[in-house]
Amino acid sequence: MIEFQNVSKTYSNGTKALQNVSLKVDKGEFVFIVGSSGAGKSTFLKLIMGEERANSGEIIVNGKKLSTLRNRDIPYLRRTMGIVFQDFRLIDTMTVYENVAFAMHVVGAAPKNIRKRVPYILGLVGLQNKAKCLPAELSGGERQRVSLARALVNNPEMIIADEPTGNIDPALSYEIVDLLSEINRRGTTVLMVTHEHNLVKHFHRRVVQIHDGQVVADSARKSPGEAPDAAAKPGKEDA
Repeated sequence: MIEFQNVSKTYSNGTKALQNVSLKVDKGEFVFIVGSSGAGKSTFLKLIMGEERANSGEIIVNGKKLSTLRNRDIPYLRRTMGIVFQDFRLIDTMTVYENVAFAMHVVGAAPKNIRKRVPYILGLVGLQNKAKCLPAELSGGERQRVSLARALVNNPEMIIADEPTGNIDPALSYEIVDLLSEINRRGTTVLMVTHEHNLVKHFHRRVVQIHDGQVVADSARKSPGEAPDAAAKPGKEDA
């Protein structure tokens, strides 16, 4: 699904965002990406989405080598992804239904498919009764669920969530990750960047820790002589 092979990224100002990163995420995994501010987490996501290009190494997403992917093909790559942002990025003048439907309009979906799919997805995230509301009429948790519905509506192969709980009440953070977990159980790969260690410890998932542009811990890795299940306990390296 996603593979980084000795990937490095240095920005024009000299900032070394990632250094020799090698990592593989299989289809159907749920992975937390953790690390302090400036560790390289955002660059990691931008490289996957094709917003930035690596200086060296190879990135493979859904079987495509990004080093040889033409700029005009990047939008098609992104159609295989659903992206959830910390700041929601909803269109304030559109209703909940219209915000989600807009994502289908962009990819040229037929109107009858939109009318069928959008109510289904709103029901999945528990917003079927908020379809006619504007974003300003919703709580922060509800707005993030609209953002998640928009990311899901085109049935992506993976969800990329960049600090999706950063702007909502901490009590609602678990609700959002529960939704992501349910989506993952249905077969969608989930990558979630977060700084909330309590969430990481609560949800037993793979954890990758990035520090100074390098992967310094990965709960999927096994040390010599380690029992197979021991390496799969998420968050122990990040405790």
